[in-house]
Amino acid sequence: MRGADIRNGETAETVGALATPALLLDSDRLDRNLARLSSRMQARGVVLRPHMKTAKSIDVARRAHRSGAGPITVSTLAEAEYFARHGFRDMTYAVGLAPHTAERAMRLRRAGIDLKVLLDSPEQATMLGATGRAAGVTPSAFIEIDCDGHRGGLTAADPKLGMVAAILAEAGVKLAGILTHAGESYSLCTPEALIAAAENERAVAVAAAEVLRAAGHECPVVSVGSTPTAHFAKDLTGVTEVRTGVYMFFDLVMHGVGVCTTDDIAISVLATVIGTKPEKGWILVDAGWMALSRDRGTAAQRVDQGYGLVCDLSGKIYPDLIVVQASQEHGILAIRPRSAEALPDLSIGAKVRILPNHACATASQHELYNVVSGGSEMIQARWRRMRGW
Repeated sequence: MRGADIRNGETAETVGALATPALLLDSDRLDRNLARLSSRMQARGVVLRPHMKTAKSIDVARRAHRSGAGPITVSTLAEAEYFARHGFRDMTYAVGLAPHTAERAMRLRRAGIDLKVLLDSPEQATMLGATGRAAGVTPSAFIEIDCDGHRGGLTAADPKLGMVAAILAEAGVKLAGILTHAGESYSLCTPEALIAAAENERAVAVAAAEVLRAAGHECPVVSVGSTPTAHFAKDLTGVTEVRTGVYMFFDLVMHGVGVCTTDDIAISVLATVIGTKPEKGWILVDAGWMALSRDRGTAAQRVDQGYGLVCDLSGKIYPDLIVVQASQEHGILAIRPRSAEALPDLSIGAKVRILPNHACATASQHELYNVVSGGSEMIQARWRRMRGW
């Protein structure tokens, strides 16, 4: 695959020669981001269980885990099956369980994969026990804990917490532990607020584990995780593992939250100038929402980055140049409102790189990563992404 454009048979050894739109991944930034959080967790004696929902790539997973066995987190069973085929054995499926996913998950356990599932209701606990018995395996499940009202889960004070644990025990399901996710941290933007969110996440998770232990249930794993709280947690006492995914690539939302700089963002979308409207202050490119995604996650932040922040071919940011509009295959570049910066002089055929609002959503629009290193225009490799559910 090296040097070959899989879409049209052309060879492309450099970024400038790529057909567009195309997804770029800077391996230097990726490795730096991986090392940053790995070192942070090692210093605190906590296992890092990377969430592969962002990258969906065995090549990226092997950068995060040189051993190639895990632990990792997945968001779809297609991911679990994909990583299992590539040798990963220790996984957590961190999405609430349904009957059809329970059956599919038990097939992976029967194949020798230590796949742990997630639930938060008596109905799911009963169903999982029956599914495990039918498959002839012992399931392993986390009980989801709600730490901030962001999504699903039980609170430590909810009587259902003990009820679910008891049903799991009666149904022959191993209680892996408790799992929570501080999703509301994505709406924060100050160190003080992020530190407080991380401490709340920790305290709520530990309290839930203590409730279960006091009732006689083993609760070996206390799993927390979001990219903002993972980077701002001061104290992880009582926590055994941290899950986080977008930290590998970062994006403009994480920049707006205050977790990273734009120099940490490892992916970008390469686009070509296909038109100009100087009377409107517009530059048109061939990357619309099909290449960038419709995610407008920065719209609620202090700085709205439109559909993405625009850089030159080397990755240097054009001051205040953003994608202000996106249709299916067109992006419109313009200087952000109230800025005194001048529109750059970009001719038809010029190429730009666009930093994404949401790395997960943007990467999901593409089949593969064109891997580059630092400021070099040479394409080092092409890493395929898996897709589907």
